[in-house]
Amino acid sequence: MSQLKESAQQVQNKLIELGYPNKVIELPDSTRTAQEAADAIGCKVAHIAKSIIFRLKNSDKPLLVVASGVNRINEKQIGNQLGEKLGKADADFVREHTGFVIGGVPPLGHIESILTLIDEDLFQYDEIWAAAGHPRAVFELTPEQLMQMTKGKVICVK
Repeated sequence: MSQLKESAQQVQNKLIELGYPNKVIELPDSTRTAQEAADAIGCKVAHIAKSIIFRLKNSDKPLLVVASGVNRINEKQIGNQLGEKLGKADADFVREHTGFVIGGVPPLGHIESILTLIDEDLFQYDEIWAAAGHPRAVFELTPEQLMQMTKGKVICVK
């Protein structure tokens, strides 16, 4: 078994620390986008739990939205729910607040606590796949595990 890249190993260590049996795997092909991840794993795009970091405009804090790979996130609707406008987070902001690069941001194991919202559509699947710290690393989990791991709030993201 090959050694995981350092960032993927960090995610594996966090899973172990939290008591989860999930295994991080590295794939030969990129999983940077939901479509690439689905193609590399051999699952439907809807089963990909994509992690998108936004920058809350008023507080300048990060927001993590974990959405089904087929769903477009309705930033205005989420902003209205939070009472704050959502802005784009650039690569430096994402790395500074999560410790990971865009395309590999996992739903857990960030360098700081991040408010997390989870797409309700993920709960129609028994198994989903999330990024694991590197653009080629993923792990399989259930929507319930995602909710427990992130302490995220389940909402409609569309």
